[in-house]
Amino acid sequence: MSRMTKEELKQRVCDAIIDAQPRLREIAESIMDEPELGYKEVKTSKKVRDMFDELGIPYTSNHALTGVKGRLKGSDSKYTVAMIGELDAILCPRHPRADDLTGAAHCCGHNIQIANMFAVAIGLQSIMHELAGDVVLFAVPAEEMVEVDYRNKLREQGKIKYLGGKQQLIYEGAFDDIDIAMQMHVETARSSVGEMGLGSTSNGFVAKLIEYHGKVAHAAAAPHEGINALNAALLGVMGVNSIRETFKESDCFRFHPIINQGGTLVNCVPDYVQVESFVRAANIDAIVDCNNRVNRALKAGGDAVGAICVIKDLPGYLPMRNDEHMNELLRNNSNQIFGEENVYQGEHMTASTDMGDVSHLMPVIHPWVGCINGVLHSAEYEITVPEVAYIKTAQALAMTIVDLLYDDAAGAKDVLDKFIPVLNKQSYIEFLDRIAKSE
Repeated sequence: MSRMTKEELKQRVCDAIIDAQPRLREIAESIMDEPELGYKEVKTSKKVRDMFDELGIPYTSNHALTGVKGRLKGSDSKYTVAMIGELDAILCPRHPRADDLTGAAHCCGHNIQIANMFAVAIGLQSIMHELAGDVVLFAVPAEEMVEVDYRNKLREQGKIKYLGGKQQLIYEGAFDDIDIAMQMHVETARSSVGEMGLGSTSNGFVAKLIEYHGKVAHAAAAPHEGINALNAALLGVMGVNSIRETFKESDCFRFHPIINQGGTLVNCVPDYVQVESFVRAANIDAIVDCNNRVNRALKAGGDAVGAICVIKDLPGYLPMRNDEHMNELLRNNSNQIFGEENVYQGEHMTASTDMGDVSHLMPVIHPWVGCINGVLHSAEYEITVPEVAYIKTAQALAMTIVDLLYDDAAGAKDVLDKFIPVLNKQSYIEFLDRIAKSE
């Protein structure tokens, strides 16, 4: 029997998170000051390790190159709940706090995630003896799918197998000892007081590197002797645009290419062009079907001008699935912290996160909390409701962990008993590998 009631434990957790605010905001600002892109988060990983040392929390490191995994032990280890924070930044050179050299900036809120991860750790640290399960604090790399060409080179060098951090962690077995996972993400605030948006579903995607190989010639003196790879790429992209009406609205199809390399000299017919894009959709079957149709259109662009089109499909992320039973626990706790009028159920999101991959294997929640001004990934991004970013969200998530692991972890048992995984680790890896082989 616990010596304290669940509500007494929750109050102690919430008080500890408030008391730790100066240090938590310090580490968030420190990470903000030195943003790093995925699989390059060396400084950020060191900051996380130093914080674990400061708190006396044992950890292991070098998961998926830069990931750090701490653990709080309960009175029993019936189940393990992970609180996840992401290490990487996004590319946004125009942001006022972007790195001058790399263009990286934390206008994605991942530094806030790390602060929330440590807030939950500090809140729970003194009450773990009252809980019948463990809590993993997991700082993970490479959630933002940027620099696809660079990551693909890491893959070819054997340093990683998959481009996304959580994909790589699943492959390495870093989630094998975790039963339930959660994390938060920031979004634009709807009001001056901020909100808790309960997670719903999201699109998944296939990442694509598309090459068009033509023939060089002088663009003015002898264009008839060349094969214009840039024209082939433009025709391929327009081919995809021409079939957009054939995709079902319910599949939430998205294709948004950029040209990484479009030629070398203006007076030379471009003989090599590289295009990068994602094919996104709301479910696995739609992702596969839409991707096949996009590939046909892209190759037709090459055929039209006699260029060769080479498409390299790389595993992107799976659609997000928030566990409804965990969401209900989070809603109840958030109503107390945010006020019921500031808690809402989020709608389907057409963007993607590699937390979707985790959600196919175990129960997951991924709330979106309104605490910023401007748009995510934009130069206008700024935190406007810090009490939501750093206090209220962490309190609601930590209270939910108490619900899961209190009373002999009855809450976790209930969630897991009701959960039906879509994939297991083996079938998940097999699916990603089929994408990589374009099967």
